[in-house]
Amino acid sequence: MLDYRVNTFLAVCEKGSYTRAAEYLRLTQPAVTQHIHFLEEKYGTILFLTKDKKIRLTPEGEKLRAAMITLRDDEALLQERMHRPENSVKELAVGVTLTIGEFVIAKPMAAFIKAHKDYNIRIVITNTRELLEKLKNGEIQIALVEGYFLPEEFESLIYRTERFIPVAAAGRPFFKDPKKLQDLFGERLIVREKGSGTREVLAKGLAARGFDLSDFTEQTEINSIYAIIQLLKENVGISFLYETAARDEIVAGTLREIRLGDFSLYHDFSFIWNRGSIYRKEYMVICSELGC
Repeated sequence: MLDYRVNTFLAVCEKGSYTRAAEYLRLTQPAVTQHIHFLEEKYGTILFLTKDKKIRLTPEGEKLRAAMITLRDDEALLQERMHRPENSVKELAVGVTLTIGEFVIAKPMAAFIKAHKDYNIRIVITNTRELLEKLKNGEIQIALVEGYFLPEEFESLIYRTERFIPVAAAGRPFFKDPKKLQDLFGERLIVREKGSGTREVLAKGLAARGFDLSDFTEQTEINSIYAIIQLLKENVGISFLYETAARDEIVAGTLREIRLGDFSLYHDFSFIWNRGSIYRKEYMVICSELGC
């Protein structure tokens, strides 16, 4: 069982304030301060710094936070399994991003479900940012993401590497045939919402070439890959997608890849889980069976 002072520490991390943590935990603020001082003495380091009445974690505090989140979530899962009858079905919550959920994971997951009567599986489909929060909060155990994550917080296995390509309706008329990124800036960009791995990969890919999303003066934001594809087919604009999401429509001739001389991008889909988890071996086996 985690020390109650660790729960105080995690509450301060989450609330960003000693006062709000005290209110949340129904403790006095001096009690919260005392708990943090105890941990600082125990680990021989400062966990928080205060500037302009705002607190922030030190690098050492970040390390402790990541470790304690993993311990807390593992303990919750362990307690649940300890009270389950022997040979009973295990619960597994898996998070996947929208592209992966809609275009990648269905067949591997179906095979896994058929092969494992010993698991009740809950699949959560949302963007990368929300999946990372759900992992930290213990709402899911593993996630398959396309976006970026901090390796000091999460362990990972690469699922596969995908091409990331610009696409448009097959018959979309351009003023001139686009050959480079700048030729697309006058087009309407259909883009995913903030927090999406697809959007983040595009933003970083543009930044690496000295550009920004704002260089596309006309934009439409939407939180569905399927809806983006439908808008593309209706010739509303252009977008950047993983090839796996656009492949069927490209083969069918309703969409086409816009081939640019200055844009070639590949990115990993990765299985991740909280670093240091006692269930690491189990998660690695699951990931392997799903196709790693």
